[in-house]
Amino acid sequence: MNNDKESKKYDCSRGCTVERLETGELDCGYRQGCCKLEVYDWLQGVSQEQYKDYFEVRFKNTRKAVFKNVSGQSIKTGDLVIVEASNGHDLGIVTLEGPVVVRQMKCKRINPETYEFKKIYRKAKLFDIEKWQEAIAREHETMIRARQIAAELELEMKIGDVEFQGDGTKAIFYYISDGRVDFRQLIKVFAEEFRIRIEMKQIGARQEAGLIGGLGVCGRELCCSNYISGFQSITTAAARCQDLSLNPQKLAGQCGKLKCCLNYETAVYMDAQSRIPKVHNPLELEDGLAYLMKTDILREVMYFSYDPSSFANLYPLSAQEVWNIIRMNRNGVKPESLKHEQEPAAPEFVTAVGDDSITRFDEARKRKKKKKPAGNGRKPSQAGGQERENKSRPEARKNFGKGRQGDRRRQGEGHHGHRNHADGNTDKE
Repeated sequence: MNNDKESKKYDCSRGCTVERLETGELDCGYRQGCCKLEVYDWLQGVSQEQYKDYFEVRFKNTRKAVFKNVSGQSIKTGDLVIVEASNGHDLGIVTLEGPVVVRQMKCKRINPETYEFKKIYRKAKLFDIEKWQEAIAREHETMIRARQIAAELELEMKIGDVEFQGDGTKAIFYYISDGRVDFRQLIKVFAEEFRIRIEMKQIGARQEAGLIGGLGVCGRELCCSNYISGFQSITTAAARCQDLSLNPQKLAGQCGKLKCCLNYETAVYMDAQSRIPKVHNPLELEDGLAYLMKTDILREVMYFSYDPSSFANLYPLSAQEVWNIIRMNRNGVKPESLKHEQEPAAPEFVTAVGDDSITRFDEARKRKKKKKPAGNGRKPSQAGGQERENKSRPEARKNFGKGRQGDRRRQGEGHHGHRNHADGNTDKE
Protein backbone atom coordinates (compact mmCIF):
# COMPACT_ATOMS: atom_id res chain seq x y z
CA MET A 1 0.00 0.00 0.00
CA ASN A 2 2.81 2.44 0.81
CA ASN A 3 4.43 1.83 -2.57
CA ASP A 4 1.11 2.53 -4.30
CA LYS A 5 0.70 5.81 -2.43
CA GLU A 6 4.25 6.87 -3.27
CA SER A 7 3.82 6.04 -6.97
CA LYS A 8 0.64 8.15 -7.23
CA LYS A 9 1.19 11.86 -7.72
CA TYR A 10 -1.35 14.69 -7.57
CA ASP A 11 -1.14 17.47 -10.13
CA CYS A 12 -3.30 20.13 -8.45
CA SER A 13 -2.51 22.72 -11.13
CA ARG A 14 -4.37 20.55 -13.65
CA GLY A 15 -6.66 18.61 -11.32
CA CYS A 16 -5.49 15.10 -12.13
CA THR A 17 -3.70 12.11 -10.63
CA VAL A 18 -0.68 10.46 -12.25
CA GLU A 19 0.27 6.88 -11.41
CA ARG A 20 2.77 4.46 -12.90
CA LEU A 21 1.29 0.96 -13.03
CA GLU A 22 3.21 -2.30 -12.52
CA THR A 23 3.01 -2.97 -16.25
CA GLY A 24 4.91 0.26 -16.88
CA GLU A 25 1.93 2.10 -18.33
CA LEU A 26 0.98 5.58 -17.17
CA ASP A 27 -2.51 6.06 -15.70
CA CYS A 28 -3.92 9.61 -15.45
CA GLY A 29 -7.32 10.36 -13.96
CA TYR A 30 -9.44 13.39 -13.10
CA ARG A 31 -9.39 14.44 -9.44
CA GLN A 32 -12.53 16.46 -8.86
CA GLY A 33 -12.20 19.37 -6.45
CA CYS A 34 -8.45 19.71 -6.89
CA CYS A 35 -8.25 22.13 -9.82
CA LYS A 36 -8.69 25.88 -9.59
CA LEU A 37 -11.85 27.71 -10.71
CA GLU A 38 -13.89 24.53 -10.54
CA VAL A 39 -17.61 24.76 -11.33
CA TYR A 40 -20.08 22.55 -9.47
CA ASP A 41 -22.32 20.61 -11.84
CA TRP A 42 -25.69 21.03 -10.14
CA LEU A 43 -27.47 19.75 -13.27
CA GLN A 44 -25.63 16.44 -13.32
CA GLY A 45 -27.68 13.75 -15.04
CA VAL A 46 -29.78 16.24 -17.02
CA SER A 47 -29.18 16.13 -20.76
CA GLN A 48 -30.07 18.47 -23.64
CA GLU A 49 -29.90 16.99 -27.09
CA GLN A 50 -28.96 20.22 -28.83
CA TYR A 51 -25.96 20.89 -26.55
CA LYS A 52 -24.71 17.33 -26.07
CA ASP A 53 -21.50 17.94 -28.09
CA TYR A 54 -20.26 20.92 -26.04
CA PHE A 55 -17.75 20.28 -23.26
CA GLU A 56 -15.61 22.40 -20.98
CA VAL A 57 -11.94 21.39 -21.20
CA ARG A 58 -9.42 22.75 -18.75
CA PHE A 59 -5.65 22.93 -18.86
CA LYS A 60 -3.11 24.25 -16.36
CA ASN A 61 -4.21 26.48 -13.51
CA THR A 62 -7.11 28.75 -14.54
CA ARG A 63 -6.99 28.26 -18.32
CA LYS A 64 -10.07 26.53 -19.67
CA ALA A 65 -12.38 26.83 -22.68
CA VAL A 66 -15.45 25.29 -24.31
CA PHE A 67 -14.83 22.83 -27.18
CA LYS A 68 -17.10 20.98 -29.59
CA ASN A 69 -16.88 17.23 -29.98
CA VAL A 70 -16.54 16.27 -33.66
CA SER A 71 -14.89 12.90 -33.10
CA GLY A 72 -18.09 10.94 -32.76
CA GLN A 73 -16.70 9.24 -29.64
CA SER A 74 -18.62 9.10 -26.37
CA ILE A 75 -16.97 11.63 -24.04
CA LYS A 76 -17.78 12.23 -20.41
CA THR A 77 -16.44 14.26 -17.48
CA GLY A 78 -12.95 13.16 -16.44
CA ASP A 79 -11.76 12.02 -19.87
CA LEU A 80 -8.41 13.19 -21.23
CA VAL A 81 -8.94 14.48 -24.76
CA ILE A 82 -6.85 15.81 -27.65
CA VAL A 83 -8.12 19.23 -28.73
CA GLU A 84 -7.36 21.72 -31.44
CA ALA A 85 -4.75 24.41 -30.76
CA SER A 86 -3.50 27.41 -32.70
CA ASN A 87 -0.40 25.42 -33.65
CA GLY A 88 -0.50 21.67 -33.32
CA HIS A 89 -2.74 20.05 -30.70
CA ASP A 90 -3.14 20.20 -26.94
CA LEU A 91 -4.24 17.79 -24.21
CA GLY A 92 -6.80 18.70 -21.56
CA ILE A 93 -9.31 17.24 -19.11
CA VAL A 94 -13.09 17.38 -19.58
CA THR A 95 -14.54 18.99 -16.44
CA LEU A 96 -18.13 19.88 -17.45
CA GLU A 97 -20.78 18.48 -19.71
CA GLY A 98 -24.49 18.98 -20.26
CA PRO A 99 -26.68 22.05 -19.57
CA VAL A 100 -24.16 23.59 -17.15
CA VAL A 101 -21.84 24.22 -20.09
CA VAL A 102 -24.59 26.34 -21.68
CA ARG A 103 -24.82 28.35 -18.45
CA GLN A 104 -21.08 28.93 -18.57
CA MET A 105 -21.27 30.10 -22.16
CA LYS A 106 -23.94 32.64 -21.21
CA CYS A 107 -21.73 33.95 -18.40
CA LYS A 108 -18.89 34.41 -20.90
CA ARG A 109 -21.28 35.87 -23.52
CA ILE A 110 -20.66 33.13 -26.06
CA ASN A 111 -23.35 32.64 -28.67
CA PRO A 112 -23.36 28.97 -29.81
CA GLU A 113 -24.79 29.92 -33.20
CA THR A 114 -22.08 32.44 -34.18
CA TYR A 115 -19.05 31.45 -32.09
CA GLU A 116 -16.33 29.35 -33.75
CA PHE A 117 -15.59 26.56 -31.31
CA LYS A 118 -12.32 24.66 -31.41
CA LYS A 119 -12.66 20.92 -31.90
CA ILE A 120 -12.16 17.85 -29.78
CA TYR A 121 -10.33 15.39 -32.03
CA ARG A 122 -10.39 12.22 -29.93
CA LYS A 123 -9.65 10.71 -26.56
CA ALA A 124 -6.03 10.75 -25.47
CA LYS A 125 -4.03 7.55 -25.96
CA LEU A 126 -1.16 6.22 -23.90
CA PHE A 127 1.38 7.71 -26.31
CA ASP A 128 -0.25 11.16 -25.95
CA ILE A 129 -0.24 10.96 -22.15
CA GLU A 130 3.45 9.95 -22.06
CA LYS A 131 4.40 12.87 -24.27
CA TRP A 132 2.23 15.21 -22.19
CA GLN A 133 3.94 14.20 -18.96
CA GLU A 134 7.38 14.66 -20.52
CA ALA A 135 6.43 18.23 -21.46
CA ILE A 136 5.09 18.92 -17.97
CA ALA A 137 8.36 17.72 -16.43
CA ARG A 138 10.21 20.48 -18.30
CA GLU A 139 8.06 23.35 -17.01
CA HIS A 140 9.82 24.09 -13.72
CA GLU A 141 13.34 24.01 -15.15
CA THR A 142 12.24 26.17 -18.07
CA MET A 143 10.72 28.76 -15.72
CA ILE A 144 13.90 29.01 -13.63
CA ARG A 145 16.10 29.35 -16.71
CA ALA A 146 13.73 31.92 -18.24
CA ARG A 147 14.00 34.07 -15.12
CA GLN A 148 17.79 33.95 -15.34
CA ILE A 149 17.73 35.01 -18.99
CA ALA A 150 15.36 37.90 -18.25
CA ALA A 151 17.66 39.07 -15.44
CA GLU A 152 20.71 38.88 -17.71
CA LEU A 153 18.95 41.02 -20.32
CA GLU A 154 18.00 43.50 -17.55
CA LEU A 155 14.30 43.43 -18.39
CA GLU A 156 11.86 44.80 -15.82
CA MET A 157 9.56 41.80 -15.73
CA LYS A 158 8.80 38.76 -13.61
CA ILE A 159 8.02 35.39 -15.14
CA GLY A 160 5.39 33.82 -12.89
CA ASP A 161 4.65 30.51 -14.62
CA VAL A 162 5.31 28.42 -17.72
CA GLU A 163 2.76 26.11 -19.39
CA PHE A 164 3.73 23.62 -22.07
CA GLN A 165 1.34 22.54 -24.76
CA GLY A 166 0.29 18.89 -24.79
CA ASP A 167 2.43 18.00 -27.80
CA GLY A 168 5.51 19.71 -26.28
CA THR A 169 6.08 22.04 -29.25
CA LYS A 170 4.94 25.29 -27.65
CA ALA A 171 5.11 27.01 -24.25
CA ILE A 172 3.19 29.94 -22.76
CA PHE A 173 5.26 32.25 -20.53
CA TYR A 174 3.12 34.20 -18.06
CA TYR A 175 4.84 37.39 -16.92
CA ILE A 176 4.15 40.48 -14.82
CA SER A 177 5.42 43.94 -15.70
CA ASP A 178 4.45 47.48 -14.77
CA GLY A 179 5.34 48.88 -18.17
CA ARG A 180 5.94 47.75 -21.71
CA VAL A 181 8.73 45.25 -22.37
CA ASP A 182 10.72 44.78 -25.57
CA PHE A 183 10.56 41.03 -26.25
CA ARG A 184 12.45 40.92 -29.54
CA GLN A 185 15.78 39.87 -28.06
CA LEU A 186 14.16 37.82 -25.30
CA ILE A 187 12.12 35.64 -27.68
CA LYS A 188 15.17 34.95 -29.83
CA VAL A 189 17.12 33.76 -26.79
CA PHE A 190 14.18 31.66 -25.57
CA ALA A 191 13.77 29.99 -28.97
CA GLU A 192 17.46 29.11 -29.16
CA GLU A 193 17.56 27.91 -25.56
CA PHE A 194 14.39 25.79 -25.41
CA ARG A 195 13.83 24.88 -29.10
CA ILE A 196 10.07 25.50 -28.93
CA ARG A 197 7.56 28.09 -30.06
CA ILE A 198 7.18 30.93 -27.59
CA GLU A 199 4.05 32.79 -26.52
CA MET A 200 4.31 35.65 -24.01
CA LYS A 201 1.18 36.44 -22.00
CA GLN A 202 1.02 39.36 -19.61
CA ILE A 203 -1.01 38.98 -16.43
CA GLY A 204 -1.69 41.15 -13.41
CA ALA A 205 -0.77 40.63 -9.79
CA ARG A 206 -4.26 39.32 -8.98
CA GLN A 207 -4.13 36.83 -11.84
CA GLU A 208 -0.71 35.65 -10.67
CA ALA A 209 -2.13 34.92 -7.22
CA GLY A 210 -4.91 32.95 -8.91
CA LEU A 211 -2.41 30.92 -10.91
CA ILE A 212 -0.21 30.11 -7.93
CA GLY A 213 -3.03 29.71 -5.38
CA GLY A 214 -2.82 29.70 -1.59
CA LEU A 215 -4.78 30.38 1.58
CA GLY A 216 -6.04 33.77 2.72
CA VAL A 217 -6.11 35.24 6.22
CA CYS A 218 -9.66 33.89 6.55
CA GLY A 219 -8.29 30.34 6.36
CA ARG A 220 -9.99 29.55 3.06
CA GLU A 221 -8.63 29.19 -0.46
CA LEU A 222 -7.93 32.43 -2.30
CA CYS A 223 -11.02 33.75 -4.07
CA CYS A 224 -9.01 34.49 -7.22
CA SER A 225 -8.03 30.83 -7.54
CA ASN A 226 -11.37 29.46 -6.35
CA TYR A 227 -14.10 31.15 -8.38
CA ILE A 228 -13.28 34.74 -9.43
CA SER A 229 -12.72 34.93 -13.18
CA GLY A 230 -13.20 38.68 -13.70
CA PHE A 231 -11.36 41.21 -11.54
CA GLN A 232 -13.00 44.53 -10.72
CA SER A 233 -11.21 47.69 -9.62
CA ILE A 234 -10.95 48.06 -5.83
CA THR A 235 -10.32 51.40 -4.12
CA THR A 236 -9.88 52.55 -0.54
CA ALA A 237 -13.40 54.02 -0.69
CA ALA A 238 -14.69 50.47 -0.16
CA ALA A 239 -12.79 50.32 3.12
CA ARG A 240 -13.88 53.79 4.23
CA CYS A 241 -17.58 53.13 3.78
CA GLN A 242 -17.23 49.97 5.91
CA ASP A 243 -15.48 51.96 8.63
CA LEU A 244 -12.31 49.87 8.34
CA SER A 245 -8.88 50.98 9.42
CA LEU A 246 -6.82 52.15 6.45
CA ASN A 247 -3.91 49.90 7.33
CA PRO A 248 -2.12 48.70 4.17
CA GLN A 249 -0.89 45.52 5.84
CA LYS A 250 -4.44 44.45 6.76
CA LEU A 251 -6.18 45.59 3.58
CA ALA A 252 -3.68 44.05 1.15
CA GLY A 253 -3.85 40.44 0.04
CA GLN A 254 -1.10 38.05 -0.94
CA CYS A 255 -0.85 39.71 -4.34
CA GLY A 256 0.07 43.03 -2.71
CA LYS A 257 -3.13 44.69 -3.93
CA LEU A 258 -6.32 45.52 -2.03
CA LYS A 259 -8.31 42.42 -1.12
CA CYS A 260 -11.08 41.43 -3.50
CA CYS A 261 -13.38 40.70 -0.56
CA LEU A 262 -13.58 44.44 0.21
CA ASN A 263 -16.16 44.70 -2.57
CA TYR A 264 -18.38 41.93 -1.22
CA GLU A 265 -20.25 43.97 1.42
CA THR A 266 -19.70 47.45 0.04
CA ALA A 267 -23.21 47.66 -1.48
CA VAL A 268 -24.82 46.60 1.83
CA TYR A 269 -22.89 49.24 3.79
CA MET A 270 -23.68 51.95 1.27
CA ASP A 271 -27.38 51.08 1.45
CA ALA A 272 -27.33 51.25 5.27
CA GLN A 273 -25.39 54.53 5.28
CA SER A 274 -28.03 56.14 3.05
CA ARG A 275 -30.46 55.87 6.00
CA ILE A 276 -28.01 57.15 8.62
CA PRO A 277 -27.75 60.95 9.09
CA LYS A 278 -24.41 62.70 8.88
CA VAL A 279 -23.87 64.41 12.23
CA HIS A 280 -21.44 67.30 11.91
CA ASN A 281 -22.43 69.12 15.11
CA PRO A 282 -23.38 67.79 18.58
CA LEU A 283 -27.04 67.29 19.42
CA GLU A 284 -28.57 70.01 21.62
CA LEU A 285 -30.44 68.61 24.62
CA GLU A 286 -31.92 70.19 27.76
CA ASP A 287 -29.01 69.06 29.94
CA GLY A 288 -26.19 69.74 27.50
CA LEU A 289 -24.63 68.69 24.23
CA ALA A 290 -24.44 65.06 23.08
CA TYR A 291 -21.47 64.14 20.90
CA LEU A 292 -21.40 61.31 18.38
CA MET A 293 -18.78 58.77 19.46
CA LYS A 294 -19.35 55.78 17.17
CA THR A 295 -21.84 54.28 14.71
CA ASP A 296 -22.97 50.70 14.14
CA ILE A 297 -23.67 50.90 10.42
CA LEU A 298 -25.42 47.58 9.85
CA ARG A 299 -27.65 47.91 12.94
CA GLU A 300 -28.19 51.62 12.16
CA VAL A 301 -27.49 52.61 15.76
CA MET A 302 -25.54 55.71 16.79
CA TYR A 303 -23.88 56.14 20.18
CA PHE A 304 -23.70 59.57 21.87
CA SER A 305 -21.91 60.81 24.98
CA TYR A 306 -22.05 64.02 26.99
CA ASP A 307 -18.27 63.90 27.40
CA PRO A 308 -16.50 64.08 24.02
CA SER A 309 -13.28 62.64 25.49
CA SER A 310 -14.77 59.56 27.18
CA PHE A 311 -16.40 56.35 25.99
CA ALA A 312 -17.59 55.40 29.48
CA ASN A 313 -21.24 56.46 29.25
CA LEU A 314 -22.67 55.95 25.78
CA TYR A 315 -26.36 56.33 24.94
CA PRO A 316 -27.56 54.43 21.84
CA LEU A 317 -30.05 56.07 19.49
CA SER A 318 -31.54 54.68 16.32
CA ALA A 319 -30.98 56.53 13.06
CA GLN A 320 -34.61 57.61 12.94
CA GLU A 321 -34.43 59.09 16.45
CA VAL A 322 -31.32 61.06 15.47
CA TRP A 323 -33.14 62.40 12.40
CA ASN A 324 -35.97 63.62 14.65
CA ILE A 325 -33.59 65.34 17.10
CA ILE A 326 -31.77 67.10 14.25
CA ARG A 327 -35.09 68.44 12.90
CA MET A 328 -36.07 69.64 16.37
CA ASN A 329 -32.73 71.44 16.80
CA ARG A 330 -33.19 73.19 13.48
CA ASN A 331 -36.53 74.51 14.71
CA GLY A 332 -34.97 75.68 17.97
CA VAL A 333 -36.42 72.90 20.12
CA LYS A 334 -34.27 70.97 22.59
CA PRO A 335 -35.52 67.48 23.46
CA GLU A 336 -35.31 65.96 26.93
CA SER A 337 -32.18 64.44 28.36
CA LEU A 338 -31.00 61.05 27.22
CA LYS A 339 -30.35 60.06 30.82
CA HIS A 340 -34.05 59.94 31.69
CA GLU A 341 -34.96 57.68 28.80
CA GLN A 342 -32.35 54.96 29.04
CA GLU A 343 -29.25 53.79 30.82
CA PRO A 344 -25.77 54.04 29.34
CA ALA A 345 -24.86 51.20 27.02
CA ALA A 346 -22.43 48.64 28.32
CA PRO A 347 -19.22 48.15 26.34
CA GLU A 348 -19.65 45.60 23.56
CA PHE A 349 -16.05 44.49 23.61
CA VAL A 350 -13.43 43.41 26.12
CA THR A 351 -9.74 43.92 25.95
CA ALA A 352 -7.68 40.98 24.78
CA VAL A 353 -4.61 41.93 26.82
CA GLY A 354 -3.49 38.90 28.77
CA ASP A 355 -5.75 36.46 26.94
CA ASP A 356 -2.74 34.97 25.17
CA SER A 357 -1.04 33.91 28.39
CA ILE A 358 0.08 30.28 28.18
CA THR A 359 -0.89 29.67 31.80
CA ARG A 360 -4.46 30.95 31.56
CA PHE A 361 -5.86 27.42 31.45
CA ASP A 362 -3.85 26.12 34.39
CA GLU A 363 -5.75 25.46 37.58
CA ALA A 364 -4.93 27.82 40.39
CA ARG A 365 -3.14 26.08 43.22
CA LYS A 366 -5.00 26.30 46.47
CA ARG A 367 -2.84 27.35 49.37
CA LYS A 368 -3.16 25.04 52.30
CA LYS A 369 -3.83 26.77 55.59
CA LYS A 370 -1.25 25.94 58.22
CA LYS A 371 -2.73 24.42 61.32
CA LYS A 372 -1.88 26.18 64.55
CA PRO A 373 -0.07 23.90 67.01
CA ALA A 374 -1.87 22.97 70.23
CA GLY A 375 -0.98 25.17 73.16
CA ASN A 376 1.87 27.59 72.83
CA GLY A 377 4.36 25.13 71.45
CA ARG A 378 6.13 26.01 68.21
CA LYS A 379 7.81 23.84 65.66
CA PRO A 380 11.58 24.09 65.51
CA SER A 381 11.51 25.37 61.96
CA GLN A 382 9.02 28.10 62.85
CA ALA A 383 10.99 29.12 65.92
CA GLY A 384 14.21 29.22 63.96
CA GLY A 385 12.62 31.31 61.25
CA GLN A 386 11.20 33.72 63.81
CA GLU A 387 14.59 34.09 65.49
CA ARG A 388 16.33 34.77 62.16
CA GLU A 389 13.77 37.43 61.34
CA ASN A 390 14.11 39.07 64.76
CA LYS A 391 17.91 39.34 64.51
CA SER A 392 17.54 42.25 62.10
CA ARG A 393 14.84 43.86 64.18
CA PRO A 394 16.05 44.49 67.79
CA GLU A 395 12.88 46.17 68.95
CA ALA A 396 10.68 43.38 67.67
CA ARG A 397 12.94 40.87 69.42
CA LYS A 398 12.55 42.64 72.76
CA ASN A 399 8.76 42.83 72.38
CA PHE A 400 8.67 39.22 71.33
CA GLY A 401 10.48 38.21 74.59
CA LYS A 402 8.09 40.26 76.70
CA GLY A 403 5.15 38.64 75.00
CA ARG A 404 6.47 35.18 75.76
CA GLN A 405 6.98 36.07 79.42
CA GLY A 406 3.43 37.43 79.62
CA ASP A 407 2.12 34.19 78.15
CA ARG A 408 3.95 32.19 80.77
CA ARG A 409 2.50 34.31 83.57
CA ARG A 410 -1.03 33.90 82.26
CA GLN A 411 -0.46 30.19 81.84
CA GLY A 412 0.80 29.90 85.41
CA GLU A 413 -2.18 31.80 86.75
CA GLY A 414 -4.63 29.67 84.84
CA HIS A 415 -3.18 26.38 86.17
CA HIS A 416 -2.15 27.55 89.65
CA GLY A 417 -4.60 25.34 91.48
CA HIS A 418 -3.65 22.32 89.46
CA ARG A 419 0.06 22.75 90.23
CA ASN A 420 -0.66 23.18 93.93
CA HIS A 421 -2.50 19.93 93.90
CA ALA A 422 0.32 18.20 92.11
CA ASP A 423 3.34 19.83 93.84
CA GLY A 424 1.87 20.30 97.26
CA ASN A 425 3.04 23.93 97.72
CA THR A 426 1.83 27.44 97.02
CA ASP A 427 5.09 29.15 96.05
CA LYS A 428 5.08 31.36 92.92
CA GLU A 429 7.19 30.50 89.93
